Amino acid sequence: MEVRSIYKYARISPFKAREVTREIQGLPVSAALDLLAFTPKKAAFLINKTLKSAIANAENNANLKPDGLVVKEAVVGEGPTVKRIMARARGSASRILKRTSHIRIVLTDEIKVETRETRKAKRKAEEKAAKRAAGTTGAEGAATEEKKPKAKKAPKKSKK
Repeated sequence: MEVRSIYKYARISPFKAREVTREIQGLPVSAALDLLAFTPKKAAFLINKTLKSAIANAENNANLKPDGLVVKEAVVGEGPTVKRIMARARGSASRILKRTSHIRIVLTDEIKVETRETRKAKRKAEEKAAKRAAGTTGAEGAATEEKKPKAKKAPKKSKK
């Protein structure tokens, strides 16, 4: 099941916020919260707020446990831009664009959470299977193929 949370009109540039959301996509919720807690950016604080809201939605509305959730997608869209003017030399003016963003986080429990231990066990099982396969056919194949050294080429004579 998918659960989402949207933070609209966040006062940060979408470009700056996307940098942080790319880091948390595909992570389990606990790892994403840890990563955001130790990221020294304003965007991390806003995304952390949105992620906690999505977790609360999952617990209260969908009756899901937060330890089984994964960040399926974390998207930052562009919100409306507030235009301001700053006075410049000789009576001219320049425009200041105060950008806003919409942060959307989607959590799901359908993606299998892969921890370090499960990855390690999976790798060991693959290595054992490869050794078994290599043990039955590898010894015979290695004995028949012998590498021969390559003959050296004679140096070319230059014409003068």
